Amino acid sequence: MEDRKFISEVPNEMVGEEDATYTVDEALIKLGFGKFQAFILFYAGMGWIGEAMEMMLLSFVGPAVQSQWDLSAQKESMITSVVFVGMLIGAYSWGIVSDTYGRRQGFLFTAIVTSMAGFLSALAPNYASLLFLRFMVGIGLGGGPVLWSWFLEFVPAPNRGAWMVIFSTFWTIGTIFEASLAWAIMPKLGWRWLLALSSLPSFILLIFYRATPESPRYLCMKGCAGAAADILSKIATQNHTSLPPGHLISDSQMELEEITDSSMETAHLVSDQDQNENFGTKGGGLKAVMMLLTPNLVRSTLLLWMVFLGNAFAYYGIVLLTSELNNGNKDCKVKEVRPEHLNDDGLYKNVFISSFAEIPGLLISALIVDKLGRKLSMSSMLFTSFLFMGPLVFYQSEVLTAISLFGARVCISASFTIVYIYAPEIYPTSVRATGIGVASSVGRIGGILCPLVAVALVHGCHQTIAILLFELVIFLSGLAVCFFPFETTGCKLSDTVTDFK
Repeated sequence: MEDRKFISEVPNEMVGEEDATYTVDEALIKLGFGKFQAFILFYAGMGWIGEAMEMMLLSFVGPAVQSQWDLSAQKESMITSVVFVGMLIGAYSWGIVSDTYGRRQGFLFTAIVTSMAGFLSALAPNYASLLFLRFMVGIGLGGGPVLWSWFLEFVPAPNRGAWMVIFSTFWTIGTIFEASLAWAIMPKLGWRWLLALSSLPSFILLIFYRATPESPRYLCMKGCAGAAADILSKIATQNHTSLPPGHLISDSQMELEEITDSSMETAHLVSDQDQNENFGTKGGGLKAVMMLLTPNLVRSTLLLWMVFLGNAFAYYGIVLLTSELNNGNKDCKVKEVRPEHLNDDGLYKNVFISSFAEIPGLLISALIVDKLGRKLSMSSMLFTSFLFMGPLVFYQSEVLTAISLFGARVCISASFTIVYIYAPEIYPTSVRATGIGVASSVGRIGGILCPLVAVALVHGCHQTIAILLFELVIFLSGLAVCFFPFETTGCKLSDTVTDFK
């Protein structure tokens, strides 16, 4: 990674304006973060709020449906698990759609599926139909990383880490709002109203979809430099700035021009190679995934999969444990089932308070992500979360349990935020959405498994085994981060796989 290039502005004054060129990165640095990117931020952020709400409601809907329909603990856990199965499929599929047909096409279909299936879930007449509709919601939610990639490709590189942390605040807003909504809605109106209202953010995405632009970086990578330049001109107009002099070219074109000065033959060879890399996704989804496993990317890809799986398993597990330990401990102590706990304000209060753990998690990630670097920031947060979970191996008082889960969630939230910043930076534009989508899909396997640990084991009074499994996964994830091959702090986003050599 020693020869990864860092951002530097090209002194166009040294060449004639007609011959001057600039890349998307250089244009974004010159344009800065202004009114145009603010719209992109809030639009993508609304999608992130919607995903957070759909995920947080699992803490409330599962226990409520179990009580109303007299379900077993295994059937209750399936209500959560099927969402992650859908997300596994969706994250893989929407990533490929996004890299092949455009970022806008990717998040359009995710918004349609999520909004419709989410609303219809509120009308589910039985357990089987509820499972199917929540599975479809999961497929829609799998497109969340597409919005993340789309926003990232409009952000100037020097401030990318800070802005991606700010983007993560929308997830925090979604979790806190959902906890508040559940506290207000569930005791009086029930879980169906909660499901219906939680689908509204996805409908908002559909309303404002026509105003969204395609990513100029994606267009440039696809050979549509004119369309990309038009979007950059709109950014300049709305931000009251100007583009660099000259005309827009891709990073790979700039490299070819440099090579041409010394060897036309070498340029021809590199041109063929870059063309294959940039448009490799045209060969289909399997070819796009295989590009992630090429020698330049395979180590990063496999380690990233492990870290995503560990973060998802730990994060969603901690969210579920907040309600399950609150109720499961009592059940194990008194040896009786207490379905009336669902109307206990203590459940909503604990989940509501724990949701605020996202705020210090964001603040910590914002402070350390650029100063310590992506790798050290992630590993330190994972190992600290490991320490917070330790006391829960044995039954603890309600206060100590709440403190431990709060601290663990602070750290795992920070880690999750940083891995979502790091992941897009290690992939070239041609496979960026696919790379994040596949990694997110692998993470959903952790989401599928965590309800079986956090719900089924705790309900079966096996808290020690459950916590030890969480501890093992968190520790191995922290270890995996230490073996990432390179640090990306301050690096430009690459367009080709050759940038990783």
